[in-house]
Amino acid sequence: MTVLDSTSAHTVQSLYVHHHGWLRGWLQRKLGDACEAADLAHDTFVRLMGSRRLGTLNDEPRALITHIAKGLLVDHWRRRQVQQAYLETLAHLPEPQAPSPETELIVVETLLRIDAMLRGLPARTRQAFLMAQLDGLTLQQIADQTGSTLITVRRDIQRALVGCMALAD
Repeated sequence: MTVLDSTSAHTVQSLYVHHHGWLRGWLQRKLGDACEAADLAHDTFVRLMGSRRLGTLNDEPRALITHIAKGLLVDHWRRRQVQQAYLETLAHLPEPQAPSPETELIVVETLLRIDAMLRGLPARTRQAFLMAQLDGLTLQQIADQTGSTLITVRRDIQRALVGCMALAD
């Protein structure tokens, strides 16, 4: 938990008083939902409290506030996409096989962590891993399709698997 000194706390309080309403309205126009907008506005100021750039705000604090809010908005939309894809997959399962709401939440959180890990990999590594896992291609098939050597494909897939295993910790 971040503990703010009195100057930083005063700065955040002042920013909140002067910009929270504007931010909530801006987010509501983007999201079309007042409750989600209020949540993301709150999260924006929580992130702002932990920002190292808080002390460097000049006459344009909305630039930093907007930057933080846009990042949270992207995360929100990505989460919504993953959740929607998962729910569409569940809709095709017979009723007795449908997971509990708790299990659904755990699966969505895990999928989001995997998505974030994959986005952090180099494009070639991510592509080789997905070709192996989703398309079921052999290492040689991946090497042939990507123009990489067999050892490079093996290293790329190993790197991605290590990333997946790190998520289990």
